[in-house]
Amino acid sequence: MSTPHLSEAPAEARAPRTTDETGLPFLFLVELLCKVLFQRGQVRLPELASHLKLSVSVITPLVTHLRNEKLCEVTRSGGSGTDADLTYHLTDAGMQRAIACLNRNAYAGPAPVTLAAYVAQVATQSVRHLHVTRADVQAAFHDVVASTQVLDQMGAAMNSGRAIFIYGQAGSGKTFLAERLCDLLHGAIALPYAIMIDGEVVPFYDPVQHRPATDTPPAEEGSDLLRTLDARWVRGLQRPTALTGGELTLEMLDLRFDANTRLYQAPPHLKANNGIFIIDDLGRQRCSPLELMNRWIVPMDRGVDYLSLHTGLVFQVPFDVVVVFSSNFLPERLSDGAFLRRLGYKIEVPPQSPAEYELLFRQACAQYGIAFDAAAFDYLLSGLHAKDETPLLACYPRDLIRQVRDLARYESTPPALNQRSLDWAWHNYFAGAGARRVAAEQQKKERERREQTNPLNAGRLG
Repeated sequence: MSTPHLSEAPAEARAPRTTDETGLPFLFLVELLCKVLFQRGQVRLPELASHLKLSVSVITPLVTHLRNEKLCEVTRSGGSGTDADLTYHLTDAGMQRAIACLNRNAYAGPAPVTLAAYVAQVATQSVRHLHVTRADVQAAFHDVVASTQVLDQMGAAMNSGRAIFIYGQAGSGKTFLAERLCDLLHGAIALPYAIMIDGEVVPFYDPVQHRPATDTPPAEEGSDLLRTLDARWVRGLQRPTALTGGELTLEMLDLRFDANTRLYQAPPHLKANNGIFIIDDLGRQRCSPLELMNRWIVPMDRGVDYLSLHTGLVFQVPFDVVVVFSSNFLPERLSDGAFLRRLGYKIEVPPQSPAEYELLFRQACAQYGIAFDAAAFDYLLSGLHAKDETPLLACYPRDLIRQVRDLARYESTPPALNQRSLDWAWHNYFAGAGARRVAAEQQKKERERREQTNPLNAGRLG
């Protein structure tokens, strides 16, 4: 994507001192001010400046225009005899104008930045500039029990700037590992409160998803630094991580305009720019995997996406995210070769080794205050897992230990790890006699997954 040449990132530019320097049309700012006055009633000039994230020197000509058009009046309240006593409110004509503006687009928050400024800012803080080393992975996953090969694959994949496909059996820890990738994202970023596109405003900053960076102390409110910078940007944020699962639909990936609230909702992958976008449980969505993946071919290949306003205007936005697909299915079962070629890494998360499984079990015991017993653990492996041919999946230790704790609470006794408590937990968790059935189903699914990789074998078996 071509971006205008800027000597500095837009978020590092000084605050605009005139309406022209905002990059926004004068009448657009007038209408935004009308909407703010309509919603807040009588407001002083400094309060307007704080709300709109614009300087008083920018707002003053806007207020003057409203007064000249008989849309706004001034009232003096206070005894200082200065302009600080002046409050501004809309006239009846101004209220009618504000209502008309709100009916088109109800946004009345901080002044937006232009789309060009947002595109330029995304480029300066691109996730593709990151450099992940083995030391970074070891530090981020120091408390995670996982295969060294899997962690090396994930670390190298983060340097590729391409999509990652993580697959394995349900309960193997795929989602947990995918979410921990966010710990490899270094450096604080800046995001706008909102973006203006062809006269429409799209709210962007989301305090739930866009959180302050823990290693970057925020500048104090009212500091000289903040006063000199453009306040329409939120700085010192950690790179975002967005997670969506079976609820994902194709409509959610488009820019949506709510006819009731008259507000736009930015799609999750747009809010995740400069970070990670995780699509969990791929293959469980209401739309087909092929439809969903076809939606991603152009963004993943070219680094841009195309969205449209409710007016019909189609525009281009950056697609600067590490896309992580997580699925119980093999990649070949979900898509065709054209899409698979665009997946940089296909990483299988296998069942745990006995040593890894023991570490997970010890961690679960420590978490729930239960003493680890080696003999009881040996019984779990040989008397339960081996007997029922149940794979050593990462989710089992925590879930079984919870059952042991629940039994102890019910019996009002200290929790103890022994054959009796493990049998209780095992039969509850795997529905007793159904344990072998569960294992058989898992083995059947595994065979189906393997057969997908070798169509010739699948044909002979058929």
